[in-house]
Amino acid sequence: MLILSLVLMVLGIAADQVIKYVVVENLKPDGVVTVIPGFLNFVYVENRGAAFGMLNGFTTALTIITTICIVAVLALMIFYQKHSFFSRAAAILIVSGGIGNLVDRFIQGYVVDYIQVSFFPPVFNLADCFVVIGVILFLIHFLFFMEKDDGREKVIRRRR
Repeated sequence: MLILSLVLMVLGIAADQVIKYVVVENLKPDGVVTVIPGFLNFVYVENRGAAFGMLNGFTTALTIITTICIVAVLALMIFYQKHSFFSRAAAILIVSGGIGNLVDRFIQGYVVDYIQVSFFPPVFNLADCFVVIGVILFLIHFLFFMEKDDGREKVIRRRR
């Protein structure tokens, strides 16, 4: 299952990078494509901050933090023994999105964003979607599928 997960990560990173390449080639510097009028546009944005443009100008710190998070998620994926669909999918998406944006930071010094929806002002990209969906799936795993053991259950069983 680990090999399949790694393959899916590579495919996610590749999809993110291919789409960003197409965006750069077709929208840079001032292009806007309206996909659904009043709802969805594709627009070229160079994001030098974190998610949704926060922490603008902290590229080095963001690169270090992202790298640490990717390594931590990969370690959990390898060593955690009780994966559910949600934990495995979360790891695949978080690592794919993290590496997708990390590639941009290393190569260009910024992340290419391009998705603009009317109800959510910041412009974002596929890698951002991967990370957000991955975190949601991780929370589902954590809240509903992880075994809870606060130590009391073992003590109670021993006394009986």
